[in-house]
Amino acid sequence: MDVKDRIIVALDVDSLDKAKTLVESLSPYVGCFKVGLELLTALGAPQVVEFVHSLGGQVFYDGKFNDIPNTIGSATKAVAGLNVRMFTVHASAGVEAMMSAVANKGTSLALAVTVLTSLGESNAHLIFGAPYKSKVLQLARDACLAGCDGIICSPQELELLGLQKELNGLMTITPGVRPKWASAGDQKRIMTPSEAIKAGATALVIGRPITKPPTLVGSPVDAVKRIAEEISAVL
Repeated sequence: MDVKDRIIVALDVDSLDKAKTLVESLSPYVGCFKVGLELLTALGAPQVVEFVHSLGGQVFYDGKFNDIPNTIGSATKAVAGLNVRMFTVHASAGVEAMMSAVANKGTSLALAVTVLTSLGESNAHLIFGAPYKSKVLQLARDACLAGCDGIICSPQELELLGLQKELNGLMTITPGVRPKWASAGDQKRIMTPSEAIKAGATALVIGRPITKPPTLVGSPVDAVKRIAEEISAVL
């Protein structure tokens, strides 16, 4: 993979005007733009996807589908019809639901969300009744069984997942990545870009450190270039 393809920018904004400058300026430097629930809900999926495509960007559709298998299959068929590069489904929806997503994904990549990176150990116990690492491993195995192309996990689970031979070939897309010069925000289980790549991440999802970088870093393009240099140094 080229270095640029390892960088996914999270467009966590609520309007196309706010997204326009980011997509136009960053398209030459990144592999994909993640559009999530905020923008998709505010404007509607087809409009958002077509907008990013029209500016030369590829779309990571972060809809986080979580429903019964039939509904997930229908939703997946619809989003695959928009020619998105990748989309997400919650692994906790179950193997059958993920299999339904895979069966309808077309040429898009199906990624299974394991445990959200905003959850610390105590919250993971409250929600799943288990430590987050063991739950991530179980959900990753379920995703592999269902035929998903990859998973979404925090960088702190990468080493554990890399030791599991049955998961070889499963892409690992990691939010919760923060350069040393950026604040952690609401992410709990984080690493720097170089640490995540060394730990085995396929690609990194990065939002505010790129879209709203510290003044000392400069523009979003400057932030992406710094992150790309950090990744290149460890490849």
